[in-house]
Amino acid sequence: MSLATLTQFLDGKHVPYIVTSHSSAYTAQAVAALAHISGNRLAKTVIVRIDGELAMAIVPASRHVDLLKLKEVTGARTIELAPERIFSGRFPECETGAMPPFGNLYGMKVYTDVSLSNDQEIIFNAGSHRDLIRMAWKDFATLATPRIAEFATGQVRRRLQ
Repeated sequence: MSLATLTQFLDGKHVPYIVTSHSSAYTAQAVAALAHISGNRLAKTVIVRIDGELAMAIVPASRHVDLLKLKEVTGARTIELAPERIFSGRFPECETGAMPPFGNLYGMKVYTDVSLSNDQEIIFNAGSHRDLIRMAWKDFATLATPRIAEFATGQVRRRLQ
């Protein structure tokens, strides 16, 4: 969803938020650096396939999705990082890699690492590689209805079966 669509959604829910713009950046860690925030505080959206179904796994920019832990959390038979060619058309108003963490608006389950719920607020890409949204964690949790679990790691795994 575009920044305009996202802000309309949040305004319609009467949720306060702040939009921040920065120079274009294409990795979550680069976005965090440009925005002068810790990579532990910036949420990145990772698209995964859980038993063939697309879902969002939200982790801090400084971490990765531990597919083994997420597989245990979901009880899935198979889990893998989804290739961009599989999901890019699912987010027509978003730049690939800058999807906001509202999978429920796209018919996807949302899994959020517990470390993000420890802060009062959440900061995430707003559909582009230039815009961020900062909002209260409690409002995000109410709107996105994520399943909160521990599944972030410092290591990358591409696929588990």
